[in-house]
Amino acid sequence: MFILCGTIGALIITVAEILLFCRKKSFGKILHTAVRNIFVINLISVALLRYVFKYKHWLDTSAYGTENFLKFFALSIVVGLVCLLFSAFVNRYLTFEDGNRKKTHGTRFIKLLSCFLFMLGCAAFFGTIWGKDSFGDVTADQLVINLFSPTEGADSGVYLDVFERPVFQTAFCTAIFSLFVYSDFSIKYHGNKRSVTVFNDLFHRIVSLVLGIAMLIGGIAYGSQQFQLRQLYNAYIAESDFIEDNYADPRSTGVTFPERKRNIIHIYLESMENSYLSTDLGGYMENNLMPELTELAYEGDVFSNTSGKFGGPLQGTGTQWSVASMVNMTTGLPMKVPAEQNAYGSKDNFLPGAYTMNDMLKDQGYEQTIMFGADANFGGLSYFYESHGNAKVFDYRYAVRNDIIPDDYKVWWGFEDDKLYEFAKEEITRLYNTGKPFNFTMETADTHRPHGYLSENAPTPYDDQYANVIAYSSAQTVEFVRWIQQQPFYENTTIVLIGDHLSMDTDFFADFDEDYLRTQFNLILNPAPNVANAPADRFFNRQYCNFDMFPTILASMGVEIEGDRLGIGTNLFSETPTVYEEYGFEYVNNELEKKSEFMNNNILIDPSRPPEPESESSDQQNNA
Repeated sequence: MFILCGTIGALIITVAEILLFCRKKSFGKILHTAVRNIFVINLISVALLRYVFKYKHWLDTSAYGTENFLKFFALSIVVGLVCLLFSAFVNRYLTFEDGNRKKTHGTRFIKLLSCFLFMLGCAAFFGTIWGKDSFGDVTADQLVINLFSPTEGADSGVYLDVFERPVFQTAFCTAIFSLFVYSDFSIKYHGNKRSVTVFNDLFHRIVSLVLGIAMLIGGIAYGSQQFQLRQLYNAYIAESDFIEDNYADPRSTGVTFPERKRNIIHIYLESMENSYLSTDLGGYMENNLMPELTELAYEGDVFSNTSGKFGGPLQGTGTQWSVASMVNMTTGLPMKVPAEQNAYGSKDNFLPGAYTMNDMLKDQGYEQTIMFGADANFGGLSYFYESHGNAKVFDYRYAVRNDIIPDDYKVWWGFEDDKLYEFAKEEITRLYNTGKPFNFTMETADTHRPHGYLSENAPTPYDDQYANVIAYSSAQTVEFVRWIQQQPFYENTTIVLIGDHLSMDTDFFADFDEDYLRTQFNLILNPAPNVANAPADRFFNRQYCNFDMFPTILASMGVEIEGDRLGIGTNLFSETPTVYEEYGFEYVNNELEKKSEFMNNNILIDPSRPPEPESESSDQQNNA
């Protein structure tokens, strides 16, 4: 069918060639031209189909539909036109001539505008490709929130990659386009009887402007489709009362801690998901990349979205990146597009209206530490944990400042997980020795995209680096947990292990079936006795999200929660359904995309804080 479509396209090109560029129109000439075009155009089109557009088959077309055939027909027409123009210039049916361009302010403006629009379109197009390659299925809310969040401490390789790929690609294509726009030429058609200028100054300017507009529209349309920018309409225009209607305020909800307060160790495992398991366990791998975590999981509680042991939270709105995950699991809320630019970006302004788990534990007398191998200023996490619960932030900057690592030491995002786990042992021991109940939270980083950081201590049984990084991370984590279990405080300590979000390493997942549902790994070890024997049906076929972990983690510490909800999260140990189970996954996600005046006025700002007075300079400007 592809060959038939290509042949029809070639015959159309043949008719155009005979009418425009053939001085001798004999039967033999027409036949020769038709056969040549059919062969050449089909050959080039099939090559493009196979090697550029990655179609697996072009002879067996049973897997393709009408849309594919129409696209191939259009491709053959484009190929034919390119060949036709090339032949016309070679045979001098078309020639370039001096253009004698007009150089008025109007023509200069049109040329500049054309190049500017083309540049914007290229930036949107190449930026989208880079974003998808680098971060996978990034949604509009994540895109906007990250733009408004601090980037200090980000991996410098990200910025380098931006300049080497989308910035360079945009500059290169715009430079080529500018050569076309500012070149001084016309094209003449030399027919049998007379010569005609078919591409003059006016037509050149029109074509330049049309190409610039087309590139802009195409780039924006492509970016909108890939990044689901429809969500921005929901985030800024469409309104929903869903969060307000289902919100259980942690300040006013009855929360009762046990007389002997349990310690909590919460480990966010970077990009750790159940797809790394073998297929017989519900994963996607031929070989289980997480055998140690798999074995450990049978010692604790896993909340699965399937009827099998392994499953996890669903991809809810405002949950699928590290900062969002931490916000979800400590506030019971999704991370929403900010109402103002600095809503996540400065001290005392990171969800100032929220009452988080860290705030709650501080009020209960807990000693708290959050540990990262990266700079916690990235994404504003240092602001979040310092302003909520006054936690000690042990990050890369802290380690350098306190001479724990040399000033010039920089591995991966700061220091690698080998060091992170060793520092964690020392910090947990310090917390225990304070004599207070403690909350130790940490996030690993070696399994971050792209391809992870492979420790020099890691074995390499697999051909793929990311697979080796994942396998080593599994072994590292369980070794650390075994150390905790040997400590005197373990009997009164709950451990939570959970992937912070799905991996964004696009190369590793390139061949995954789109219908395979990826979920985060999760495990709760040594929960409080009052939930240790929860009914089995609480752990299977659950529809839940990261924000449900807020009340669930508290419940695992023996905390009793009135109504079993905090924020919009539900205690999964209880019989209370989650909002996803109550209303449906698609409905809830769509509602959470929309603007919430409740969050804007009560969480993103502190409603109890008086408005800041206008600056003196502003008053002077108003009086002027």
